[in-house]
Amino acid sequence: MANSLIIKKRIFDESLHLAGTHPVLERIYAARNITSENEINTQLEHLESFNLLMHIELATEILFKNISQQKNIVIVGDFDADGATSSALAVEALKKMGAKKVSYLVPNRFEYGYGLTPEIVELACKKNAELIITVDNGISSVDGVKFAKQNNVSVIVTDHHLPGRELPNADAIVNPNQAGDLFPSKNLAGVGVIFYLMLSLRALMKKNKWFEKKKIESPNMAQYLDLVALGTVADVVPLDHNNRILVAQGLKRIRAGLARDGIKALLTISNRKIENTNASDLAFSVGPKLNAAGRLKDMSIGIECLLSASVSKATKIALQLHELNLERRQIETSMRKQADINLLDMEKANQSESDEYGVCLYNKDWHQGVIGILAARLKEKFHKPTIIFALAEENLIKGSARSIIGLHIRDILDAIASKNPGLISKFGGHAMAAGLSLANKDFEAFKTAYYEQLKVTMDKALLDPILLTDGMLDAKDLTLDFAEIIDQSGPWGQGFPEPLFEGDFQIIESKIVGEKHTKMSLKLAETDTTINAIAFNFVHADEEVIGKTAHMVYRLNVNEFNGWRSAQLVVDHIQDY
Repeated sequence: MANSLIIKKRIFDESLHLAGTHPVLERIYAARNITSENEINTQLEHLESFNLLMHIELATEILFKNISQQKNIVIVGDFDADGATSSALAVEALKKMGAKKVSYLVPNRFEYGYGLTPEIVELACKKNAELIITVDNGISSVDGVKFAKQNNVSVIVTDHHLPGRELPNADAIVNPNQAGDLFPSKNLAGVGVIFYLMLSLRALMKKNKWFEKKKIESPNMAQYLDLVALGTVADVVPLDHNNRILVAQGLKRIRAGLARDGIKALLTISNRKIENTNASDLAFSVGPKLNAAGRLKDMSIGIECLLSASVSKATKIALQLHELNLERRQIETSMRKQADINLLDMEKANQSESDEYGVCLYNKDWHQGVIGILAARLKEKFHKPTIIFALAEENLIKGSARSIIGLHIRDILDAIASKNPGLISKFGGHAMAAGLSLANKDFEAFKTAYYEQLKVTMDKALLDPILLTDGMLDAKDLTLDFAEIIDQSGPWGQGFPEPLFEGDFQIIESKIVGEKHTKMSLKLAETDTTINAIAFNFVHADEEVIGKTAHMVYRLNVNEFNGWRSAQLVVDHIQDY
């Protein structure tokens, strides 16, 4: 199903000159559209001002009034890592600022689904909510906000997802992606939005001498940046300059041992050294464990880990999250095997539309909490926009969509909904990921409409998988020193990818480790320089490759083993033995 991989070198502006910067790093920055030294400066003074967010002043005034009157505030979050970090940040910051009645609710995805639904509002009302603050959700919660207002509950929506045609009638909405908002960074995660609201609240409280009157200490907002970094990276939002500042500063605190106990516990149980934590550790080690709670059970487990006030409690919950993540992996493996069978059956039946444009699968036995991961895996494998459905209720299925660069998946769903009124019950999301629900009986009709919309929308060139590299490295740069420079020059992530290099290497040694990975000793072609390498989830027959030269695409990383640090290649692709 997948097209052949095309390897291309990134294009960059050769005129960029950054004082004191390694020349290779200079070209790496240029290829990521950096134009000045300011754009690589990750000091907090370069953060965009909270005043630029539309309606933040109104939201802040409402929030301050409710705290002044000690109203009952309920935070309603989402069941992913962004929602968990957002909820923890809101609860902790509000309490630090003197709010005495603060609690949170996270919808169980299996009972209530996503967002501020009327059912969640009803639960909030049972907690005597007088003000609801949504974090990482709410922009599409028209019915939920309406129900809240009918019950005399005020609502502040903080979200970062794209608005639909109708906005909820909330008392205030803070979302950089709503029409007319002038905030320069449209890529804030949900945790970034609530962080900005808390910055604004603290500023208003200082102006009104709140902290002096209440004899409480004004909180240092930097103490929440570990949460902001984790939520931002885990939600895979683009790391524009503003987000890089937030993540870099959060990582700085984590490395300095200033993270909260929950994050430390999750790093420790992931066998990650706290002092060496990078964005990749948050994305691939901590984030998945936090997400496992929302996927399989209840995200309140993850939030309690982040709010833990003791090392022992944080460690206990982190172990629980680790076990849930292991269970999630087993479920995912089973679902991937079934998906492969389904796709093979489709090929045999000549259902070539999925081959050409996308993947759309449904299995009533698939786990609703894991379909997002399966969609991401199949999207990566076939480089096609993918939607995976699972049974949610007797007559309702829920889908998770993942897209490829250049195709806005939420716009695809919007177009389908416009052309087929009533086909999709509900949908939302952004360019690269979305969620939707529809009647079980309508799956085949939706699949047909999906493929038809892809055909009229997509440029087929988007389906050619392209691996962009930063060119070749000389032997003098295959060193621990340069690997450390790369590690310290991020944070790297979505929209600001970690440097990827290519080159020809002779395979000197090769062995399989962990049953599915290959460790190698390589020699850079036409040099005497040797270096160790590892290719994850890749196995080749050792005797067939020793002595051969292959073109490899790799990342230059720091490998630490038994206290010894060395440069290592992490090979992403091997071509042309």
